[in-house]
Amino acid sequence: MSPHSFGANCCCYHFLSKLLFLVPRLSVSSRLQISTRSMSHRPNFQGGRRGGPNSGRRGGGRRGGGGGGRGGGRGEQRWWDPVWRAERLRQNQAEMEVLDENEWWSKMEQMKRGGEQEMIIKHNYSRADQQTLSDMAYQLGLYFHAYNKGKALVVSKVPLPDYRADLDERHGSTQKEIRMSSDIERRVGSLLNSSESQQAVPVNDSSGTPARASNKSSAGGNVRKSDSLLDMDSAKEKLSLELKQRQENMKASNSLRAMQSFREKLPAFKVKSEFLKAVAENQVLVVSGETGCGKTTQLPQFILEDEISCLRGADCSIMCTQPRRISAISVAARIASERGESLGETVGYQIRLEAKRSAQTRLLFCTTGVLLRQLVQDPELTGVSHLLVDEIHERGMNEDFLLIILHDLLPRRPDLRLILMSATINADLFSKYFGNAPIIHIPGLTFPVAEFFLEDVLEKTHYNIKSEFDNVEGNSRRRRQQDSKKDPLMELFEDVNIDSYYKNFSTSTRKSLEAWSGSQLDLSLVEATIEYICRHEGDGAILVFLTGWDDISKLLDKVKGNSFLGDPSKFLVLPLHGSMPTLNQREIFDRPPPNKRKIVLATNIAESSITIDDVVHVIDCGKAKETSYDALNKLACLLPSWISKASAHQRRGRAGRVQPGICYRLYPKMIHDAMLQYQLPEILRTPLQELCLHIKSLQLGTVGSFLAKALQPPDTLAVQNAIELLKTIGAVDDMEELTPLGRHLCTLPLDPNIGKMLLMGSIFQCLNPALTIAAALAHRDPFILPINRKEEADAAKRSFAGDSCSDHIALLKAFEGWKDAKRNGKERAFCWDNFLSPVTLQMMEDMRMQFLDLLSDIGFVDKSRGPNAYNQYSHDLEMVCAILCAGLYPNVVQCKRRGKRTAFYTKEVGKVDIHPASVNAGVHQFPLPYMVYSEKVKTTGIYVRDSTNISDYALLLFGGNLIPSKTGEGIEMLGGYLHFSASKSVLELIRKLRGELDKLLNKKIEEPGFDISMEGKGVVAAAVELLHSHNVRY
Repeated sequence: MSPHSFGANCCCYHFLSKLLFLVPRLSVSSRLQISTRSMSHRPNFQGGRRGGPNSGRRGGGRRGGGGGGRGGGRGEQRWWDPVWRAERLRQNQAEMEVLDENEWWSKMEQMKRGGEQEMIIKHNYSRADQQTLSDMAYQLGLYFHAYNKGKALVVSKVPLPDYRADLDERHGSTQKEIRMSSDIERRVGSLLNSSESQQAVPVNDSSGTPARASNKSSAGGNVRKSDSLLDMDSAKEKLSLELKQRQENMKASNSLRAMQSFREKLPAFKVKSEFLKAVAENQVLVVSGETGCGKTTQLPQFILEDEISCLRGADCSIMCTQPRRISAISVAARIASERGESLGETVGYQIRLEAKRSAQTRLLFCTTGVLLRQLVQDPELTGVSHLLVDEIHERGMNEDFLLIILHDLLPRRPDLRLILMSATINADLFSKYFGNAPIIHIPGLTFPVAEFFLEDVLEKTHYNIKSEFDNVEGNSRRRRQQDSKKDPLMELFEDVNIDSYYKNFSTSTRKSLEAWSGSQLDLSLVEATIEYICRHEGDGAILVFLTGWDDISKLLDKVKGNSFLGDPSKFLVLPLHGSMPTLNQREIFDRPPPNKRKIVLATNIAESSITIDDVVHVIDCGKAKETSYDALNKLACLLPSWISKASAHQRRGRAGRVQPGICYRLYPKMIHDAMLQYQLPEILRTPLQELCLHIKSLQLGTVGSFLAKALQPPDTLAVQNAIELLKTIGAVDDMEELTPLGRHLCTLPLDPNIGKMLLMGSIFQCLNPALTIAAALAHRDPFILPINRKEEADAAKRSFAGDSCSDHIALLKAFEGWKDAKRNGKERAFCWDNFLSPVTLQMMEDMRMQFLDLLSDIGFVDKSRGPNAYNQYSHDLEMVCAILCAGLYPNVVQCKRRGKRTAFYTKEVGKVDIHPASVNAGVHQFPLPYMVYSEKVKTTGIYVRDSTNISDYALLLFGGNLIPSKTGEGIEMLGGYLHFSASKSVLELIRKLRGELDKLLNKKIEEPGFDISMEGKGVVAAAVELLHSHNVRY
């Protein structure tokens, strides 16, 4: 990362900056002249064509900001008037201060030697002077950033975020006046006072805490110990003999001979003896197996069969983790079939909400999450003899977390055997992590796949790429070079002399390569490649890898509109996307009728999660949408990025499953050769709060020290952000120890914010809405992506939201509507009419039941009391929104009216937009001043997803801690980002009500059996009264 936000991180500049310290210091000015000339290639640090410093989203830019540009003014600006513009420029220049370079150089040197962490400069310097300060900071190894349109300049010893609310004079923080009518103030005060006068109801064990299962027998202490050690050994011997006899009988049966013959043809069978010997002699073994080698189905079986044959079946307990639920189920079913038994006998599976296992089960497939939850209950994995971790190359966060735990566990469990398996594994990395564990490689069973890159595809198809800059003045390649500065792979390609490097290719191809840009996918090129295959290549399905739904839907339209490819009698074109349950999904796996070619448009879900057996041709665009985490700006990013070589290898392998295949790469070979070898691990590119909560629940020490033991430890700032969030929501204290709330959150397999919302819903009698919304946020949105009916789908979603201005309410109403339709046997029609996924809705219903059981287990719900006891306010919109606020805080947006529209601001990144899929997208004005949201993500812009409009009272009563303002005349939240002022009596009433709510909440969390509806009835009623005092919802 560049030390500041201006300029490139150039090797020549580093060399020059070191050289400058050797030059006698005659003047700072002369030094900076050298620097400026040397760095003439660096882009200007102040973007935008018109407007002021830091133009673009937050100022300047083509569409105004900082007083200039279209629509940027407040009535007095005449951007179209050259006389006005000239006068404005003259005034600005007259107001500029003169930069004393020697003074600031001295101050920066002093800061570098041990002064303060940062220096804020609030002087009216010109853009050129700001650039000078930036260069000075860079030379001294400091960081620099301009904020608030250049009015605040910061020099720092640590990297600086893109936005600082404390330096945004206009939008950084707001003073909101709370006005309360005397009647509301009197009624709320009366309810609060009546609650205080009530006698406390004593809490006893029968009030709600469920009885725990006792370890004692119902017969008390008079039970004879029949299971002596001798009896146990005898029982184990008997079971081991039974298992061996059953296995020998199965192998001898005629029905399994064909299956055994098939198994022996797999490449994995050739290494059976070597594998079993390595397992016996080593505690850890790394296995790298190519696609189709049989490692996932055969290696666990080899261990099981060997243990049973050696009469160790009774003590054998093999667990095999899979990254996905569907994999755990399908692999378990396949192995049970190969063994000629029913699923759930010796082979079973366990995933969230579902299990097929028995007392006989000796080989259990499960998701990584299931194993982690078992570790919470049993940190030693007592009884487990072998653990296989499959698809380890995917480097999911759970898998990396598991490896740290196992690394620490193995010395305490010398009898435990660990086998790490993957198709494309960085074997050496894992081997070294586990003390140079041995490695076994198994070759694959696939057909050869020919490979063509962009230059080859252009030659074959004769397709001409048109530059996206053809209509812009100036050299198109030079403009693309500027556009690609942040993409190292594109920089590499831009530095190539096309004519000499590709001299063996046609002039047309060289011109197309000159015009090609990797920043956007050329869908017309994809279409031309599909058409070329269909006209000139052999039969077989075509699998196209795209980045996301937008590309899939646009290409689908292009293909169906193609005069040749659009013939439905010859071509079956099917989309495949993770969030798109489709009626055609079965057709993706089925072979089409004769003389009809199948074309599947997919995301990277088709890399390894599913296998389409009849694919012969693969078209690879080279990119995938990947989540990354910007810890500095506390922002998740979901942008198309170049895949790794490992992923490219997986994509090519999809074409050689049943016969020789062809892979068409729509990017140059040079780009492929420069790709990263492996994908960046998830632990380095996602927020860590849920992982940190797991670490504390397992009592693994401090979060930072534990994660430092990871294969590739996450950034310290990402860890700090996670801990800070857990402190903000009350899950850990200042010493990073779990609070009572944090201990309860650890029992819920949910993101901490969603878990807190669920607990708050059960506490404040909004249980059903909390269960439903938590299930939707934890799983996925039930609203499906229609191919050609987007407007109708949007209208259906908005109809569920009504006038609530809430995506969460839309989710809730859609689920409730489905439940009503289901009771009448009309759920299929309901889903079809409202663009809903029945599969997702059913999963939500199952998850609701699981969450209810978990709440019952920890004492927050007593099922014997019936649903009415926990749903008094489930149909109260204001109370439901308040519970959402309690769970989603600190994800808060300020809604600021600007004329006829509303602008949205957050503390971390400033201005944001509402996600286009939201019911709040396109709404110009909102009735209430704030929103809470589920997620903030950067794609083409910075968006908040799943938002709900809330009142200031919801925020004050159910948000974060209330801090007295520095003047003592108001209340602050979010570290001073939100300011509230009111009369003394109103402030006192709010503080008092919030204090009573917190007391009830803390008591309920510490004593789950405490009945808040009885003892806290008056306090909750006062809160509801205040929430309803906002009669402005339209």
